[in-house]
Amino acid sequence: MTTSLRSPVPPAAPAAPPGSDFARLSSRIAAAGLFARRPGYYAVRLSLVTAAFAGAWTAFGMLGDSWWQLGVAAVLAFVFGQVTLVTHDVAHRQVFRRRRPSEIGGLLFGNLGVGMSYGWWMNKHTRHHANPNHEELDPDVAPDILVWSQDQARAATGLPRFMGRHQAWLFFPLLTLEGFNLHVSSLRALRSPAMKRRGTEAGLLTAHVALYLGALFLVLSPGKALAFLFVHQALFGVYLGCTFAPNHKGMPTLTGEERPDFLRRQVLTSRNVRGGRLTDVLLGGLNYQIEHHLFPHLPTPHLRRAQLIVRAYCAEIGVPYHETGLLSSYGEALRHLHRVGEPLRAARTRP
Repeated sequence: MTTSLRSPVPPAAPAAPPGSDFARLSSRIAAAGLFARRPGYYAVRLSLVTAAFAGAWTAFGMLGDSWWQLGVAAVLAFVFGQVTLVTHDVAHRQVFRRRRPSEIGGLLFGNLGVGMSYGWWMNKHTRHHANPNHEELDPDVAPDILVWSQDQARAATGLPRFMGRHQAWLFFPLLTLEGFNLHVSSLRALRSPAMKRRGTEAGLLTAHVALYLGALFLVLSPGKALAFLFVHQALFGVYLGCTFAPNHKGMPTLTGEERPDFLRRQVLTSRNVRGGRLTDVLLGGLNYQIEHHLFPHLPTPHLRRAQLIVRAYCAEIGVPYHETGLLSSYGEALRHLHRVGEPLRAARTRP
């Protein structure tokens, strides 16, 4: 059965000053000074990520034709993930106030750095933020290889119908393909007439592919180059999946005309992940998914403080606020995927 926001219904908010619940919450965030820019933080973070990127490729060049390069591939998978998280912050204008430098940063880090189309990702991610976990409007829960609700499972055919029966077991193995999927989707998006700056995007993606494959096959033997390619991209995909999967997978979904107000639409479909500074670094601040969805422009280092305000406010107005540990978040997502596949398993066992 599809998880729905119809149940449970949050209790009515207590009497409050005029304005929406979100407007009152926003005023509290502003009063705490959390909308202020953090140029120093981002200067350090971008410098460290850039240095790690350059350092990993320098180590690759110095090590030469060796099977030890698979260790460099693992390190680069983590670095590519960090570059992607930086691109995410740039896209939300957390780093630069104006659009032009944000686009330049996104193109350099996204297209040239990791081979991900900034324009394609921006279009997809903007639609996700507007309607998280809405089965018809959020591209992140559109049925593809996996299905995200029992209604999608019942309507599935072909490969999704076959995969849906066992998708909880296949989820993490499939993440090894996510890095490759990101590159393929980026290249396919260049064919869309709606893509802005197609020439620039195509040029930077082509440069990334040429430099990446050129480095691999110039320094390594063909066998080692292919092994490096697979290990790097597979671990990159797993890291990305483990970063984004805890955010919404297994949380309530919306269908049709189900559209709560902005605050409830964001809070009820999102999950926070508890943890310390290491979790903040590994997940790039996305562990504060509720706060990020409410205030996408909020600088990452302010999310921890914003959480205290948002959590208290949700308790005040009676809106459920879900937070769990990292491993528990994966467990919730996998259990949801298993429940979703139940109609397909049941249909297979019927005479």
